[in-house]
Amino acid sequence: MKLKLSYLRVFQIAEVLEEILKFKYPADSVLSNWFKNNKKLGHKDRGIVASAVFDVLRNLRKYRNYAQSGVGPENQRLALLGLNSIYSADEIKSMLKEDQEQWFDRVLNIDESSLNDLVKYSVPEWLFNKVSQLPNYEDLLDSLNQKAPLDIRANPLKASREEILEIIKRDELLDEIDYSLTKYSPWGIRIKTNPSLNTWDIFKSGLIEVQDEGSQILCQLVSPKRSDWVVDFCAGAGGKTLLLGALMHSHGRLYALDTASNRLAKAKPRLARSGLSNVTCIPIKSENDERVKRLFGKVDKVLVDAPCTGLGTLRRNPDLKWRQTPKDLQELIELQEKILKAASRCVKKGGRLIYSTCSILPQENQQQIEKFLSNNPEFKLINPEKVLGDRITGLDSHKDMLILRPDVHGTDGFFAAVLERVE
Repeated sequence: MKLKLSYLRVFQIAEVLEEILKFKYPADSVLSNWFKNNKKLGHKDRGIVASAVFDVLRNLRKYRNYAQSGVGPENQRLALLGLNSIYSADEIKSMLKEDQEQWFDRVLNIDESSLNDLVKYSVPEWLFNKVSQLPNYEDLLDSLNQKAPLDIRANPLKASREEILEIIKRDELLDEIDYSLTKYSPWGIRIKTNPSLNTWDIFKSGLIEVQDEGSQILCQLVSPKRSDWVVDFCAGAGGKTLLLGALMHSHGRLYALDTASNRLAKAKPRLARSGLSNVTCIPIKSENDERVKRLFGKVDKVLVDAPCTGLGTLRRNPDLKWRQTPKDLQELIELQEKILKAASRCVKKGGRLIYSTCSILPQENQQQIEKFLSNNPEFKLINPEKVLGDRITGLDSHKDMLILRPDVHGTDGFFAAVLERVE
């Protein structure tokens, strides 16, 4: 049930946008701080503010184009357009003055097909120039401007997806119309609503985790065995580490490495909930850290989920398209190359290096792999469909590399390549 709308909500959203649109800090961080300073807001209030703010970020260029006309502060007009993703036009117009209502009616009747692509899909020009080279780029850009669903997964170490579904039904955590099974991952459940997961017993006890289906597929690409030595080279907060450890049945050795020790520290409570005992978290200073060198030639599987622009996650992080620049892209490409080189040295003969990003740009993906292979003939590309076998089916590889897109697969934008050391 939606809360009754008042103009106070417009002021609140405009206030948040004032800070976010400086693009000095990530939008979710700014929003989190604003909520801390507005503790009287309930869960539903926060949800409405967040949804409207993120809708504005997804459609910022288009909304700013619309907001050039009208009266009053621009951020309030942006807020009204964001609220229109939640409330009906009539509900919004009921609180507007006559001149505001006329403006609102006018912009709602604009034929979007008359807009140029930069405005219609609301992207910066440098990014459009790159994405427009991709197949069916209109569908891709349109899908990246939609709100992402919430994907959770069962922890295979503790429960099957079927057992989780039984608990959800038994405890009436969700209505049946509000969730479905993920299309590819055998562990995933896709939720249409925004429940308070951290209050669920199955979350607190480590039976489920939040993880996009694309990320779940990536872990299956690693295909770790119980006895393997595995390195999650850019582990971050440990989302993939958790699933890799579960697939290893908490056996073997699993090293979670990252240069951001504060992010790695966030993995510890998640690991405690998960029941894993085979994970060692190792903060490193750089990809050439002495602790990395100790692993040279010893590892069966090395996952490099590389730092990237994150442009495949725009459904969740729409501010990224406004915060990233061509300079950032170039710096990331150079860093990815360095990390790939260092990580590859850890792989023993017959072992595998799995490279992935949550980017949609070939410069960070296919081109990065092609360059690596040209400089490292001791590695060969392995078709991802061959690696997945019958565990995950229905995915098509392109030139022996996996490309996931929200408009095609319903996941975030992901790229992955599996490389095997043959000598």
